Amino acid sequence: MKLSELTACIESLAPLSYQEDYDNAGLLVGSADSEVNSALISLDCTEDIVDEAIRTGSDLIISHHPIVFKGLKKFNGKTYVERVVMKAIRHNIALYAVHTNLDSIHTGVNAMICEKLGIQEPRILSPKNNLLKKLVTFCPFSQAAQVREALFTAGAGQICDYDSCSYNTDGTGTFRGNENTEPFAGEPGKLHTEPETRIEVIYPITIERNLLKALAAAHPYEEVAYDLYPLANTHPLVGPGMIGNLAEAQDELDFLRFVKSQLGASVIRHTKLLGKKVKKVAVCGGAGGFLLPHAIAAGADVFVTADYKYHEFFDAEEKIVIADAGHFESEQFTQQLLFGIIRKKFPTFALRLTEINTNPINYLI
Repeated sequence: MKLSELTACIESLAPLSYQEDYDNAGLLVGSADSEVNSALISLDCTEDIVDEAIRTGSDLIISHHPIVFKGLKKFNGKTYVERVVMKAIRHNIALYAVHTNLDSIHTGVNAMICEKLGIQEPRILSPKNNLLKKLVTFCPFSQAAQVREALFTAGAGQICDYDSCSYNTDGTGTFRGNENTEPFAGEPGKLHTEPETRIEVIYPITIERNLLKALAAAHPYEEVAYDLYPLANTHPLVGPGMIGNLAEAQDELDFLRFVKSQLGASVIRHTKLLGKKVKKVAVCGGAGGFLLPHAIAAGADVFVTADYKYHEFFDAEEKIVIADAGHFESEQFTQQLLFGIIRKKFPTFALRLTEINTNPINYLI
């Protein structure tokens, strides 16, 4: 299949526009128009992973972490990043990364952690803003239902667990076409008054192009009247971290042992135990220290994340228990997540999960 078909599947769920500013998700090596026959899925893209792709005949590596985060000025093989890129190009292997854009969706990396830890009804911890807009359009009464349905089918009108959401008001529209027009109602050169319905729907900006195409196809008028409004609302289904409740409250130490077991962690670094039951838990795969204020404000008892530095542990200020489970340990399930996403869309495409543990950190216990 075309590589672009596969990446479009991933990006329909985790658009590149959802990634953080520092990130470099997307197609890093290769042509979107090239044919791919087999993909290797991994957390990281290392030299060993490229070698594994060569051995298994995979012409595409899909990793969570991008091998390239910043511009490369030289390609002489002095760094592992250069060597990975050079070897991939030499063997005609495409490299694709889906990173913080996958972290930010409500069915993404953090949802996997919540599932492993038994966190129920998780929601986004820090919803992003400036990702939603409102479309307002006007059409004759008799065509309002078909226009609404077209907008819903294109992805508009979704608010959390509710779909087909719209607001409708009836009014009167006026227009006059010139001699070059073929109006749906009225006659060229004559002022026409038409009973119309004003339809308002909310939508994510990532679908705007397709939404406008759907509107034009379903609307009866030659010239479709519509307005687009940017919204300051946060997107409840997009953003870093998640938070939810355990089915039953647990002792702090018991819960930390459970986290260690479920994530296969060699060690859990944590702040002082507070002698309280653990009921509400916040999580963030990878380096999530920036979300600590959100976890505290949301009333979390424990914040499970990774990559905490020594002085950052003091920021808990005995308001919450920070549990650092490790970067690899918190994100390892991303591989199975990506496998499931692609397998569902392309059941006959050759997919392989890496057999290599790419965790660069080892523990002497």
